[in-house]
Amino acid sequence: MVLLYVFGAVALINCAYYLLFSKFSFLKPLEKVVSEKYPVSLIVCAKNEAENLKKNIPLWQEQNYPHYDIILINDASMDETLDVMEAFAKDDPRIQIVNVKNNEAFWASKKYALTLGIKRSKNTRLVFTDADCYPASNNWLSVMASHFSNKKQLVLGYGAYEKKPGFLNRLIRFETLMTAIQYFSYAKAGTPYMGVGRNLAYTSNLYYENNGFMSHIKVASGDDDLFVNEAGTSTNTEICVDPDAFTYSLPKKKKKNWHIQKKRHYTTAKLYKPKHRFLLGAYYLFKLLFWLMAPIILFTDFWIFGLGILSIRILFQYIVVGYAAKKLHEQDLISLIPFYELFLIFTQLSIFISNSGEKSARWK
Repeated sequence: MVLLYVFGAVALINCAYYLLFSKFSFLKPLEKVVSEKYPVSLIVCAKNEAENLKKNIPLWQEQNYPHYDIILINDASMDETLDVMEAFAKDDPRIQIVNVKNNEAFWASKKYALTLGIKRSKNTRLVFTDADCYPASNNWLSVMASHFSNKKQLVLGYGAYEKKPGFLNRLIRFETLMTAIQYFSYAKAGTPYMGVGRNLAYTSNLYYENNGFMSHIKVASGDDDLFVNEAGTSTNTEICVDPDAFTYSLPKKKKKNWHIQKKRHYTTAKLYKPKHRFLLGAYYLFKLLFWLMAPIILFTDFWIFGLGILSIRILFQYIVVGYAAKKLHEQDLISLIPFYELFLIFTQLSIFISNSGEKSARWK
């Protein structure tokens, strides 16, 4: 009987998190307003991305926005990245190139490269994406920039992955969906903790007020989430979930490569503010406990009550995550949400264990 009570308490805590996530799932769409078109800078850092730049630079050039420039940062690439940038820059005066060479102090540091790109910008409002990302529409830049105001200096967007056949693709997209649900929900709750560099915007004023990336300059990753964790507040942060403002990129095709990517990302979580580490850690722990206890409860004399608790929790999950999935155009993931969650929990556990004691890798 005690085990049943514990299981019920664990399920209740799970549902409490879904109640938090409902702040995003049931968020009503904001009315589109025509805002003043301030000049913005689109900043892209590229390392050995020649082929992706050939495909994506034309899409960035075609944005429906009257006043913007494109700052392309070549981060000590070994391929034809710089040549591709220069070829496009010849025909488009909006394109500015920052050619970064490695040095001893900041060897292979994306943050160092981004810092040089930000310093090059003459515009206060900055929009960031990655070289392998393309916008969902020609209105991406306009919609993202429209969320800036005198108070709102940080805009969190959604960086999605393309839909491809196979289970790994669905798992990657489910993990991306759940991450987005969390950082959008926490932002709406007044405690932003991360964003993704695939689709992010902030002002140079906010950047300089927080001394840029200096507090974590030696950490290989975190130019996006660690900056948001440090600089984001309840008053200066806004979310942008208009489908026109999504970005898309190709997910990893091999599980090993995805694990390497996730291991690099997870190294930054330990540097989050204590309250965020606690909330995120508790969320993962109680999910793990729920799925570990569920089969045990179902083999006890109280299995009927256990089944009821299990059903209520899963129903809660389907409703909250399902609405969010529709909002982010990930409807094909809805039918197997608990299955993806279960698989992801133990995948993450294996990554956490393998990450222990390892030094963080360079960004590329």
